[in-house]
Amino acid sequence: MPSPHEPPAPVPAAEHRVSPDEFRAALSRLAGGVVLLTAHDEDEGPHGEDVGMTATGFMSVSLEPPLVLVSVREGSRMDDLLSRQPLWAVSVLSESQRHIAGRFAMRGRLSDRLLFEDVPYYRGAFSGSPVLGGALAVVECRTEQRVPAGDHTLVVGRVLDASTPSAGGNPLTYFRGRYRYLR
Repeated sequence: MPSPHEPPAPVPAAEHRVSPDEFRAALSRLAGGVVLLTAHDEDEGPHGEDVGMTATGFMSVSLEPPLVLVSVREGSRMDDLLSRQPLWAVSVLSESQRHIAGRFAMRGRLSDRLLFEDVPYYRGAFSGSPVLGGALAVVECRTEQRVPAGDHTLVVGRVLDASTPSAGGNPLTYFRGRYRYLR
């Protein structure tokens, strides 16, 4: 019998498999910030097209050099675009931008052109990507590395510019499958 100070022996993968529902339920208890990931697809139409998606899988990786990571669903439009377009931006959403998070998170949605139609944004000076007006923070990036990870791709980006255009307001968060507000 192992002592209480020894770690337990690892469980072989064949003995236990966590179901997707168990995994989703456990990780839904981890609150996350909500961001809008955007990029400009120059190959789409005569003037290109802006593409956006809501993400909660976003984090800081390194201070020196400044790196961030975003997780995108493998084979999604954003995954395909970021495989050929290295420049992108992240807008950290405020509580007042919940409707934007919902709009860009829909599956089977309308074209991205329609999604951006009445959303206030400007072009990032370093990425050329749409940057949301009223965002709490903005990070513009260039892809450094793409890592396949299960049904997602982890995109590591070097930060080209970071700013906090909106000093006030609270962040929009995601917890237990819903958008939430800090109180």
